[in-house]
Amino acid sequence: MEWARSFAQALKKRGVSVWFDEFDVHLGESIREALESGLRGSDVLVALLDPTNPAKPAFFFELGATIGMGKMVVSIPKDMDPGNFPLDVRPRRYLVRDSPEQTAEELSNALMAA
Repeated sequence: MEWARSFAQALKKRGVSVWFDEFDVHLGESIREALESGLRGSDVLVALLDPTNPAKPAFFFELGATIGMGKMVVSIPKDMDPGNFPLDVRPRRYLVRDSPEQTAEELSNALMAA
């Protein structure tokens, strides 16, 4: 989680608008409603993949909602072979996870070029 937090902060420093649960879900707020609102208001879903999260139902909800809305999905795997990615992200180009700062720089540059 520390890597994700540092990555989100590094993106913000580069001027990228970031929705991150630790920053954007407030005490007493419905996590599901906040997530749905965040997905609707976002242009890109950044999926930080590791061997455990593709098995989580919340991940498939986020991925399905994002793809259903026609939005971009960028996967950033850790300790995963691309053959083990969820089927819906396998045909998409992914970003190699480096330090949070380097990965944020690469993503923000790609988003500005798009």
